[in-house]
Amino acid sequence: MDAAVLHSRLSDWFDDAARDLPWRRPSRTPWGVLVSEFMLQQTPVSRVLPVWTEWMERWPSPADLAAAPSGDALRYWGRLGYPRRALRLHAAATAVVVEHGGVVPSSYDELLALPGVGTYTAAAVAAFAFGRRETVVDTNIRRVHARLVGGAALPAPTLTAAETRRAAALLPDDDADSVRWNVSVMELGALVCTARTPDCERCPVLDRCAWVAAGKPAPTYVPKGQAWAGTDRQVRGAIMHILRHTEHPVPRQLIHHRPVDLHLGGPAHGASVGFEKLHALNAPPEQLERALNGLLTDGLAEETAHGIRLPV
Repeated sequence: MDAAVLHSRLSDWFDDAARDLPWRRPSRTPWGVLVSEFMLQQTPVSRVLPVWTEWMERWPSPADLAAAPSGDALRYWGRLGYPRRALRLHAAATAVVVEHGGVVPSSYDELLALPGVGTYTAAAVAAFAFGRRETVVDTNIRRVHARLVGGAALPAPTLTAAETRRAAALLPDDDADSVRWNVSVMELGALVCTARTPDCERCPVLDRCAWVAAGKPAPTYVPKGQAWAGTDRQVRGAIMHILRHTEHPVPRQLIHHRPVDLHLGGPAHGASVGFEKLHALNAPPEQLERALNGLLTDGLAEETAHGIRLPV
């Protein structure tokens, strides 16, 4: 397969099809890119955009976030889910201030050393914030590579060494071209070569696709989605909603019993809605207790003499 043809076609396609995302604009900052990469983990762009915008207005630099309580990071994380990402991002901001003078480091190794930053995020920030040649492999890129080059409907359930080698082999030698390739393949996977309903007729490399040439064979496995309804994750999310919308500690008994009147301070409507949602789940007492204790153990909440609150 002629990689140069793939590079050229996808680059031209990206010129016309790319979404206008603030963390891609010339005005982007390395900090803005880092924040976006944390938020985009397992979360669609449509949900990230408003939260990212608010965060960047509130905390335009790592020092701004590091100076705020970690509970504020959780409060303004909103409904993005997986709130431990907010704590890790706060810890990363603190490390940038303490270890790098408030400037997001540009090298892969320095980025990888930040709290909460894994191999993908380190490569993505080095590439998209600093223009470095790095092998970026996210879910969308893996899927495009699997179909375009490997002839498979889906990549392996977990990232393999062979996939990483293939991604590295496809990467252009030039720094700028490599960044362009990474982001264009990622965009193709997000907009065209999607997991469930790929729009092959819109694909700029349709005639080069090994999967299409093979007759679009079915996946060798069925991806398992994460359950939500009735899970501890759902209950934890409902409790976090309450804590984000109150300024004072919430007595533990209110988690178990629907309050008649709220005197918790803060945006009372949000807290009231949170209690309604929590108790509408009809979670058994042992699940409520398990979910609450899990939040405390994970550092997403803390217990005081007056009740449960976000960490300060």
